Amino acid sequence: MKHKPQLNFNSDLIDHHGRILGDKPYILYEDRHIGFGEYAAWTCRAANGLRAQGGQPGDGLAILMGNCPEYLYLFYGLPRAGFYTVPINVSLKGDGLKYILNHSDVRFLVVDDVLYDKLSTFDHPVETIEKVFVRRTTDRPLPTGTLGLDALLAASDEKPDHAIDPRAISHLMYTSGTTGFPKGVVNRVGSGRIEKFKTLAEMIYQPDDVLYTALPLFHANALSLTAGFAMSRGVPMALEKRFSASGFWDSIRRHGATSFNALGAMVPILMKQPDKSDDSDNPVRLVVTSACPTNLWRPFEKRFGVKIWEAFGAVDGGGALIFNFGDAPVGSVGKMVSGHPWKLVDDDGREVPTGQIGELATQVEDGTTKGVEYYKNTEASRKKVRDGWVFHGDLFYADQDGNLFFVDRKNDCMRRRGENISSFEVENIIERHPQVSACAAFGVPSDLGEDEVMVWVKPVDDDGDLDLEDLMRHCADNMAYFMVPRFVDVVDDIPRTGTLRAQKASMKQQGVTDRTWDREKEMPDFKLKK
Repeated sequence: MKHKPQLNFNSDLIDHHGRILGDKPYILYEDRHIGFGEYAAWTCRAANGLRAQGGQPGDGLAILMGNCPEYLYLFYGLPRAGFYTVPINVSLKGDGLKYILNHSDVRFLVVDDVLYDKLSTFDHPVETIEKVFVRRTTDRPLPTGTLGLDALLAASDEKPDHAIDPRAISHLMYTSGTTGFPKGVVNRVGSGRIEKFKTLAEMIYQPDDVLYTALPLFHANALSLTAGFAMSRGVPMALEKRFSASGFWDSIRRHGATSFNALGAMVPILMKQPDKSDDSDNPVRLVVTSACPTNLWRPFEKRFGVKIWEAFGAVDGGGALIFNFGDAPVGSVGKMVSGHPWKLVDDDGREVPTGQIGELATQVEDGTTKGVEYYKNTEASRKKVRDGWVFHGDLFYADQDGNLFFVDRKNDCMRRRGENISSFEVENIIERHPQVSACAAFGVPSDLGEDEVMVWVKPVDDDGDLDLEDLMRHCADNMAYFMVPRFVDVVDDIPRTGTLRAQKASMKQQGVTDRTWDREKEMPDFKLKK
């Protein structure tokens, strides 16, 4: 029996739309309009350029850049010659950044000139990295021993002479490391299931839509659910450098965008902006949200004249996607797309009755995927996928019609500024402070519908002497800005279980009290740098 040839996103679809759509704009960025044909050529230049710089199939390149078209040339272009990419959160620094560079085995790095200094803080260089390419965003000279990004992209725009292996890795997406160090989710060339991706894009978007994102390209949402969907549907995408609440709708109008994705606190933040008479005078018809507060759902639609559809997915979710196409109750993420088998289970793996809270598990599709694969971490992969089911670590309940409602993350992950935060990483950094003996980190509710980071710290000295302002400066110097705690309780001891795990349930229940130190009140002039 002959198998149907598998359509490949990085080559077949890009080439196809490059030919038939030609000059039709694909990327709208500042004053640049990059057509589908031009984009296809740039992806070839990226792939051929890395080969000319000594790259071999199977090599990896890390991307530490802000939003720009070049990001997309690299991300979707390099797999065309057998390379893989590793998008990296630009807010990472120190050990968190170095861990990913080391763990991912990349031979090459592309970095913005304004981010290059992050590498100088490492106690030892990353030994696997052989060449660093710098994207110029200022007039500062190139660092010694580096090449400009233009040197990488100054290659032929002919289709790379490479037979694509569907088993090859296309990219690694590192999770936030909610229960330890970050894990690299493996994405392979042949596991994209582009036919299903195209079908979903056509269900959501119309032929005349213009998609928009101000979310960072190191996130799967901007990379796949905006750039990927725009390519799949053959429509333009407007790319902004960063999210600005005050300038958001002006940017939308300037690009003529008709749809965008809103994650985390974006909806509350936009709702907190002063009312304007022209709030509803915008071209947007559809907003795809994730974790939209139920109480803001209808008010947001009314104020800005849009329709909200809610969705839920994860980079390590095995391809499962839940979507409320406007046909489920407000507050629900809807139903599993394409009838993907799922269940909600208790801690013993038993299905819970309708209406009760359980962990989401989805069935692995036979013959198409292994479910979830973590790079160089078979133990984590086995824990994630058991007996043919992917266990998501997220809690939901379902109504009688099968609509799912997200409740919480099962682990101790926190979420702030749209970012997942590892309590383990926060604790590890704080416990390096010379005055701290032990630490427990957890989330408490914020006014924006996400978490504020709170920590309990036990001082080294029994007299409780601890300079909290110095501790905050230590945090700001060693962790991403969104991880820096706001609330601190200095305690005599941290309650633990028999296996020495911190009993965070009681800490969360107690939350912020009159004795809690609040960084925003005690250090009003302290600014966190992104």
